[in-house]
Amino acid sequence: MQTTIQWFPGHMAKAKREIGEKIKLVDLIIELKDARIPFSSTNPMIHEIVGNKPRLILLCKSSIADAEITKKWLEYYKNTQCIALDIDCISGYHMKDVMKYAELALSSVFETRRKRGMTSKTIKAMILGIPNVGKSTLINTLAKRKATTVGDHPGVTKNQTWIKVTDDLFLLDTPGILWPKFDDQLVGLKLAMCGSIKDEILNLEEIALESLQYISKEYPEALKKRYGIEITTPEDMLLQIGKKRGFLAKGGTVDIDRTIRMFLNELRGMKIGAMSYEKPEE
Repeated sequence: MQTTIQWFPGHMAKAKREIGEKIKLVDLIIELKDARIPFSSTNPMIHEIVGNKPRLILLCKSSIADAEITKKWLEYYKNTQCIALDIDCISGYHMKDVMKYAELALSSVFETRRKRGMTSKTIKAMILGIPNVGKSTLINTLAKRKATTVGDHPGVTKNQTWIKVTDDLFLLDTPGILWPKFDDQLVGLKLAMCGSIKDEILNLEEIALESLQYISKEYPEALKKRYGIEITTPEDMLLQIGKKRGFLAKGGTVDIDRTIRMFLNELRGMKIGAMSYEKPEE
């Protein structure tokens, strides 16, 4: 991947400062990761910001990830003493277990309260994660109402807001924050594949070609089934897809831009199939 992806708007820098200021107000950090890319959707600044606060990891969008690879990620987190749960807010998968896992992550805090004669099980949790990972959808699902604005593109949440979910659960919604520069450009590629970076700053042709290269290696049958193409080079596969869809310009040439946008929309919308783009052993 040749393009260097950098994206750190002013509101993200402000969000980072405000998160650091409000850490002391919460009991728990609920960190959302994209189940397709748990490593690449981990903001390295989060460790610096949250310190030793109890943490619950939620692998979101599990229905569009490779189920077998997600199992490996859950085992990985278990082996590293992290409490993690795979969820899907749209289907409701494991949503009823989020509160139980939050209490598990806070077991030592509750024990300290008990020793001090406190019986409160109230949880104040901060929701953290990269753009478009599903923070607002999670909150709305838990609250069973439209408590926050949801969008299908990154950068919808701009401010930090407290939301009362139940009498015992309060969530602090935060804007998604990326980091100033990706040292490993493959991380930027995977984030772009999942729609976590605004398309306006991306070389979409490069993202599409790199995506086709990966999928043709790891999930070739998915490409064949969706588009009816032969597995060849990424450039040729893109042309095949354009021809199959009838995206032709004057003279019968393939409209590459239209093909690219369609392909990336279908990739991000799970039209090609459930896939994961990294494994814990990599």
